[in-house]
Amino acid sequence: MNIVTLLGGILTVVIAMPSWAGEVSFKSDVQPILNDYCISCHQPSGKGYEKSGLDLRSYAGVMKGTRFGSIIKPGDSFTSIFIQVVEGRVHPSIKMPYGMNGGLAKDKIALMKHWVQQGAKDN
Repeated sequence: MNIVTLLGGILTVVIAMPSWAGEVSFKSDVQPILNDYCISCHQPSGKGYEKSGLDLRSYAGVMKGTRFGSIIKPGDSFTSIFIQVVEGRVHPSIKMPYGMNGGLAKDKIALMKHWVQQGAKDN
């Protein structure tokens, strides 16, 4: 294998990696998704807030969870309720975002999963 082939392969891998392949930021990466798709229901006076008590306007609200308990298990995206509902791994009546045909784009879900796996940091 010559150096050109090797560098070409490395470049292909780097280009294929998502922009968030490193550390995911709550403020820069996760909160904008919540703002665009979730806050309209999950803030005081919203339908989702009224039903669950979940306020997604801040990191503190995300980590507090619902009146039924936590939705984030830092380091474990598989059992975090937050990820289960956006992936549709729970009852169809509570798949989030509610009423969004097809749900969130896979790249947005993957980014949020990566954030939870990294410890769901306030960064």
